[in-house]
Amino acid sequence: MTSETAIAPSIILFGDGRDWHGRSLRRAFERRGIKPVVAPLASCGFSTETATGLAIPGLGDHCPHGAFVRFIPGGSFEQVTLYLGLLHALRELGVTVWNDARGIERCVDKSTTTFFLQKAGLPTPRTFAGVDHSTAEAVVSRLASEGHKVVEKPLFGAQGKGVRLVEAASELSPPEAVDGVYYLQEFVPPAQEHHKDWRLFVCGERVVASMIRHGANWITNIKLGARAEAAIPSQELADLAVSAAACVGADYAGVDIIQGRDGRFLVLEVNSMPAWNGLQKVTSLRLSDYVVDAFLAEALPENARTVQEEA
Repeated sequence: MTSETAIAPSIILFGDGRDWHGRSLRRAFERRGIKPVVAPLASCGFSTETATGLAIPGLGDHCPHGAFVRFIPGGSFEQVTLYLGLLHALRELGVTVWNDARGIERCVDKSTTTFFLQKAGLPTPRTFAGVDHSTAEAVVSRLASEGHKVVEKPLFGAQGKGVRLVEAASELSPPEAVDGVYYLQEFVPPAQEHHKDWRLFVCGERVVASMIRHGANWITNIKLGARAEAAIPSQELADLAVSAAACVGADYAGVDIIQGRDGRFLVLEVNSMPAWNGLQKVTSLRLSDYVVDAFLAEALPENARTVQEEA
């Protein structure tokens, strides 16, 4: 029996496998002699008729060694709860899950990220989250009286979508436009003339790649036109990124950090399902291979790991 046959199907990749990241991850697994079971979470569920209690296409009664979460689809509150429930269940079964449901929940909900950053004593901009419109107005007014602008962000959001710069309480979005929750963060003016921040890719408790994102405006997301520049972080910056990922329980993460005019570094966000195609363009390290190696080191027993040279 070959090692590949002996461990299959040991790894499940949650996602459709068709986007750039999914294809890149599949190739990385296959270079190591593993053909992952690719399954969108929307095709999975629970069942009392399987040995595991889960219904995952391609697994049957088999419990995998590891589950790598590339993508969680949107949906109703009930649907997303079920998806996360599946990840919780896998962890209860002893499966290595990257990132597991706890880490994803703490990162997807920006208010929870903020809580854990503060709990760990890590610097982050002054932030408020709540549902009351009048309280949110009071927060904006107070910061405006101190000469500060406020960034209004969706509680669940990514890639700069729905982010607004607010200078007065009257500019706040109506409750229905923010799904009834205000997440407000003090705007950090650029330390220099133009807007930029850091994206550090953390995996296995170390920074493996990083870049500076130069924005055409104050929003520095690559998807919105920011320019990526390869950069080597200082030890202080790298330690901050690793600590930020650790405090939310993320095994791999994209950590966004900005430098204030006073020179301090502040953690803006921790992304538990980060895109790295922009970062890949400015680093020589093949990030998918690095992530897969680190994941397999935890998920598989040593005698089950195989490495095949790329053809």
